[in-house]
Amino acid sequence: MSVELKKQAQEIAKKITDALGGYGIFGVELFIKGDEVIFSEVSPRPHDTGMVTMITQEMSEFEIHVRAILGLPVSTKLIHPGASHVIKAEINKYAPKYHNIEEALKVPNTKWRLFGKPNAKVGRRMGVALAYADSVEKARELAERCAHAVKIE
Repeated sequence: MSVELKKQAQEIAKKITDALGGYGIFGVELFIKGDEVIFSEVSPRPHDTGMVTMITQEMSEFEIHVRAILGLPVSTKLIHPGASHVIKAEINKYAPKYHNIEEALKVPNTKWRLFGKPNAKVGRRMGVALAYADSVEKARELAERCAHAVKIE
């Protein structure tokens, strides 16, 4: 992501959260298309897109949210680069079962979280794989391997 696109994304996120007001974490989801930043959604709470903090930062998004609401100090100190990759359903099914967990656990420097949703729907986010590494690129590769190892049936 270019410095200019990152600046645009930060400006858009700030404009949205300033307009909403309040305390705590706001997950602002944006898409990048070429040289354009496109707003997608905002969550006025911790969100799965921010779970990467659970593996990369001194404080997770959950701790930061609570501390911000209580007026306590927060830290966004990065411990190491990381990435997340969504675990999506490819089926429609009530009470899905998760398989191949052993393979997902073998991917180094990763953790995963399953959301426990009772219904799987094609394309629905059912969990997230988190990874850290020496670079964001390597972390992305690990997170993707971990996420794709989990099978939903």
